[in-house]
Amino acid sequence: MNPIAPDSCSPPSAGNAAAMPPLMAADLQDHLMTASHDLDRLQRLLADTCDTLLARFAGAHRLLDTLSAPSLPSAAASAAQDARLQLAEAVVALQFQDMASQLITHTHQRLRNCADQIARDAFGPDVEGEAVVATAPLRPNPVTQDEMDAGSIELF
Repeated sequence: MNPIAPDSCSPPSAGNAAAMPPLMAADLQDHLMTASHDLDRLQRLLADTCDTLLARFAGAHRLLDTLSAPSLPSAAASAAQDARLQLAEAVVALQFQDMASQLITHTHQRLRNCADQIARDAFGPDVEGEAVVATAPLRPNPVTQDEMDAGSIELF
């Protein structure tokens, strides 16, 4: 068996006896495209959830402003300040959506590139000439951070 290079999704060349049969290539391409579409749906779900959470946090922040009014007891103002700190930490956690979105986009591009290469190598050029292959991401990983710590963030 001919191993595939780590930075390439191309099947063995057509001159190689172990070339991928067209039906197998089509099936593999279909699976890659299905995974890519699933990633697109996941990205939309994450974005919608993030938008909803941000709207709710903004509403909670406005309510906390009313609890911080000078006419209210200091205990309410203290509780409002504690709640603001909790919301600030929650917003930091929402940065997960941004990192997840970058990883999903990166993975989608890789899957598309692999599917296109498989189609090109298994089926040859398309009717109009050379098959179009989506560009592979240049970097191996768009997100190097694997944890989130609370830092200085401005809430709304």
